[in-house]
Amino acid sequence: MEHNHTNWQQSVTGVVIRERKVLLARHTYGPGKGRLIVPGGYVQEGETPEDALKREFLEETKVTVEPRRVIGIRFNAHDWYVAFAADYISGTASSDQDENDLVVWLDAAEALTREDVPDLTKKLIQAAQRPDSGFPLVPYESRVRSGPGTLYCIPPKED
Repeated sequence: MEHNHTNWQQSVTGVVIRERKVLLARHTYGPGKGRLIVPGGYVQEGETPEDALKREFLEETKVTVEPRRVIGIRFNAHDWYVAFAADYISGTASSDQDENDLVVWLDAAEALTREDVPDLTKKLIQAAQRPDSGFPLVPYESRVRSGPGTLYCIPPKED
């Protein structure tokens, strides 16, 4: 677990569903210890939430993912947490033997019934299973930095 340049006020998670199975990791510490949760973690300084999600999944599960839409956001006075629905790209799921001791592809319907899957993870799995939920990436040209910008919103109506 890397702590240099970590932004402790920004974190991300993602739900990856492939062939009706969701990728979950059994945490080894904190409130999630011993529970199957969706992988994620803190954003590093200078990193986008999307890049943080890709890095965290690769570090924790050895799986490469691509974020597709925002399915949840939690705000409080101290920090924020963004949840993405993400696509599996490549890799064989395995534990990092640090933050987690087990990484599994679990039937999504079964995950929703298990006591070792927290309610937050269940809610995110349910949101990810709805293809019409969340905010998709809507491309736009940024004047702040040349090239495309990152905007997740309700898609504009086409004329």
